[in-house]
Amino acid sequence: MQLTLNTCVTLNNGVMMPAMGLGTFRSSPGEETRNAVLWALEAGYRHIDTATIYQNEEDVGMAVRESGIPREQIFITTKVWNGDQGYESTLRAYERSLQVMGLDWVDLYLIHWPIPETRAETWRALVRLFEMGQVRAVGVSNFTVRHLQELEAASSLVPAVNQFELHTYFQRKELVAACQQAGIQVESYSPLARGRKMDDPALLALAAHYGKTPAQVMIRWGLQKGMVMIPKSVHRERIVENANVFDFEISEADMQLLDTFDVNLQIIRPGFMEGEW
Repeated sequence: MQLTLNTCVTLNNGVMMPAMGLGTFRSSPGEETRNAVLWALEAGYRHIDTATIYQNEEDVGMAVRESGIPREQIFITTKVWNGDQGYESTLRAYERSLQVMGLDWVDLYLIHWPIPETRAETWRALVRLFEMGQVRAVGVSNFTVRHLQELEAASSLVPAVNQFELHTYFQRKELVAACQQAGIQVESYSPLARGRKMDDPALLALAAHYGKTPAQVMIRWGLQKGMVMIPKSVHRERIVENANVFDFEISEADMQLLDTFDVNLQIIRPGFMEGEW
């Protein structure tokens, strides 16, 4: 499978989305985020993921402008936070995000979490933004199969993307299959499991076999699965390392071996309404 840092997936509305991006969750506002984004763009990344709740949208926008790279060449994602959900409030939240970032548009706008009381109206607002041409694609984050089925029954617009925690040790196979069947692009956040399994002997053995780091093997596994991967780092050398996954290919046998690593290791859990959302 010939992949490069410029490889894109085609979303269900025809928009091209880079398969590799930089996540900015828990990147501190200010210089830390701005430098991370600049280093990523310098290294060849063309996909940056942020969110209102990260409080670093301003720094992402500033780095994009400072990079000198034409805006249309950079794919930007942000998300509407839980307290901003609802029809009118989501429309206002999107405008605020544009103002904070100093950008004319974002490429992908997501519902951050499927809040029971507001998710339907929030999705209606995203559909409105998309139909008006104010955003190139809309999607969801942290939606389960049940949430996707609910959307399918209520809306004719299929989300372009579902972004959720997914990595070699938490593979979400039922959810992945549901997304693929519906034509929804799977996007993996925390693709490195926050470093929790980097000392796994089986993963270390595979990494040694390919002359790569465990993180690089985990990222490559997801890319070969057709997923969009957004590993987060604020360290220049790690940002470069994470992108250095295009000079090797994991064999089919080793891909199957990695598929057996799933131990249902969920790192991120909703901090609200556990079991009810």
